[in-house]
Amino acid sequence: METSDEQRFTELYREHHPAVDAYVRRRLDGSHAVDDVVAEVFLTAWRRWEDVPRDAALPWLYATGRRLMANTRRSDQRRVNLVDAVGRQGSHRVEDHADTVAGQAAIAAAFDALREQDREVLGLALWEGLTAGQGAKVLGCTTATFHVRLHRARARLRKHMDTTSADTVQRALTTLGGADA
Repeated sequence: METSDEQRFTELYREHHPAVDAYVRRRLDGSHAVDDVVAEVFLTAWRRWEDVPRDAALPWLYATGRRLMANTRRSDQRRVNLVDAVGRQGSHRVEDHADTVAGQAAIAAAFDALREQDREVLGLALWEGLTAGQGAKVLGCTTATFHVRLHRARARLRKHMDTTSADTVQRALTTLGGADA
């Protein structure tokens, strides 16, 4: 890279690091891998500098982060599967009743109930504040497709909010002995 490329990369990093960090942090909630994924996003940008579009760098960085997070999730899932396989040696799971009694906010539970694709499109539009065109670039689809996915994800979220709210109340009442199970 030339000095001007190094300067441009430094500017890109300073400008977009907070947004990329927030994007990854929200999707890998509580994960130990957040800092590693963010670093890998910028390492990939450095290695593939000629591929980073000057006028749409942030969506490109988000798309790169999305792929890296998928790799992290697959790795984490393999680890969980291994722990589960070892744990099936006669142990059983007990629900944490404190969580049931305390409940969760209806929106958080409904959001968690959505498919990954719905959470991603809602996150890009709401958390990241991307336009439909930018969100489409991140997901690798057309703007019209992004609009349709966003509309459907919002509808599913509303449906899950109704269902999840009722389920959360019912679990809390059952735990407290206030309703028939």
